[in-house]
Amino acid sequence: MRKEIFQTVEIPEGVSVQLKDSKIIVKGPEGELSRDFKLGKVQIKINGKEISIGNKSATKNEKKIINTVWAHVQNMIKGVKEKFVYKLKICYGHFPFTVKQEGNKIRIKNFLGEKVDRMVNLPEGIEIEINKEIITIKSINKELAGQASANFEIATKIRGRDKRKFQDGIYITEKGGKKI
Repeated sequence: MRKEIFQTVEIPEGVSVQLKDSKIIVKGPEGELSRDFKLGKVQIKINGKEISIGNKSATKNEKKIINTVWAHVQNMIKGVKEKFVYKLKICYGHFPFTVKQEGNKIRIKNFLGEKVDRMVNLPEGIEIEINKEIITIKSINKELAGQASANFEIATKIRGRDKRKFQDGIYITEKGGKKI
């Protein structure tokens, strides 16, 4: 069944949005984000202080595309207004380990008493602060901030030991101001 489906996103003050073909460019006080979408038959229009995403005769697949693009545009607008913040906690019970930043790489020394250091690669566009046992990651792009946080958890994943006993690692404790 085909239906008329349109989603709208309001553009707040201090944020400007441009549309070039299927590329959306969002500028705000924190920075600029751009993203190219594969739209198919979905149309994007900017009407004053509103972005309209939709189709007059949308199928199921087009509805999925409309909702995905709508969510991405909302996240882009939130990001350029206020950065996304992720907080991680360094936890250890057996061997104290250290975390040091070297450019866009993070070196984790002495994790579980290992002689070889573990490395975390950070994507471009990430701000990171390391204060004793708290790591703060900030970015205008939600996906980059989430990926950087996940890279820390993946780097300190424990294999070959009892997970009930060895609970050392770096874990996400806060996403976007909400505690996990």
